Amino acid sequence: MSKVGQYKSTPLTLFLPFFFFGSSQRSRTSMPILKTLSKVAKQALLSTPGCGCQPLTVAFRNISFSPRQVTSDASFHSVSFSETDHPKVLITGGLGQLGVGLAKLLRKRYGKNNVILSDIRKPPSNVFHSGPFIYSDILDYKNLREIVVNNRITWLIHYSALLSAVGEANVSLARSVNITGLHNILDIAAEHGLRLFVPSTIGAFGPTSPRNPTPDLCVQRPRTIYGVSKVHAELMGEYYHHRYGLDFRCLRYPGIISADSTPGGGTTDYAVQIFHDALKTGKFECNLKPDTRLPMMYIDDCLRATLEVMEAPADSLSMRTYNINAMSFTPEELAQELQKQMPELQVTYDVDRVRQTIADSWPMNFDDSNARRDWGWKHDYDLPELVQTMLNYFGADTRVAHIN
Repeated sequence: MSKVGQYKSTPLTLFLPFFFFGSSQRSRTSMPILKTLSKVAKQALLSTPGCGCQPLTVAFRNISFSPRQVTSDASFHSVSFSETDHPKVLITGGLGQLGVGLAKLLRKRYGKNNVILSDIRKPPSNVFHSGPFIYSDILDYKNLREIVVNNRITWLIHYSALLSAVGEANVSLARSVNITGLHNILDIAAEHGLRLFVPSTIGAFGPTSPRNPTPDLCVQRPRTIYGVSKVHAELMGEYYHHRYGLDFRCLRYPGIISADSTPGGGTTDYAVQIFHDALKTGKFECNLKPDTRLPMMYIDDCLRATLEVMEAPADSLSMRTYNINAMSFTPEELAQELQKQMPELQVTYDVDRVRQTIADSWPMNFDDSNARRDWGWKHDYDLPELVQTMLNYFGADTRVAHIN
């Protein structure tokens, strides 16, 4: 039997790309083209000797846009020169420890309306009025895609995640937010050619990793869902970079300390909580052993590092995931430095087994030589500067009033 005879009873279907049509109006005006294509193809098949093929079937999919996606005053082509000079940034998980601070830094640099903060929670009044804020659920792919398209996003900062201790208390939710949500982010970033930043963490390493110092490339094997999800994010981001050309950038943050945010359930959050408790009661109970050494960083250094790696030329990056570091200290060393300013501070220890196990599996110190070489990373705050800055933020009068 000839090859033509093998397909004698199979209708030939011509599929036109669904994006060929934008609206129902264009679909109606394109119908004569479809009919012509069908007629020509049918004649060509029937004129072939020995061909008994059935008439050609033309299938197409019509896509129309939702009126909610386009505002009445939308401008599709008129973009001012100043707008083209700056990225249009979306920050997910924006109400966490880092999102609000990064939005403030980026708005100062790129303009208030070029940075959109998003979260699933209602923002406080000062955040809501400081610049664009929208609802965004990273588990809702359609909603996220709509935001990127409608706002012409070019940079995506993905801060949505459940932290270490919170993640261990709710593994299924952490898996959903930290992994499934990441997949949505990666697909949308690749589809729309975004520059994507996803933070990683000291928690991406495990007890078999070298701890002092910990290099960029080594065995990781974390033992928390938070750490596992961050290793997954690093590898998936690098895969999308090599496979699809995604401009993926990632920094492994140490423990981050800031005065204007409350602790969010991380293992290193004792280094923030000690300042809050010292100012309120003059007493602090630490949930880690006094000699537990971990890498730390003041939030201003962290935010500046994030901006610098996002602005770094792509050809200067020898890798896509970098360690960054500033200082490394123990709870006892932090307490002693704080007691130089507040000698009345009383510190006790009640070790939380879960958090201590997590901390014991993490690096004691980061090797960030690659970041310093490739894109000029340099920290500003060491431990004495950190303590003085935190106390200055609250103010001496407030400190004395709380203690009294």
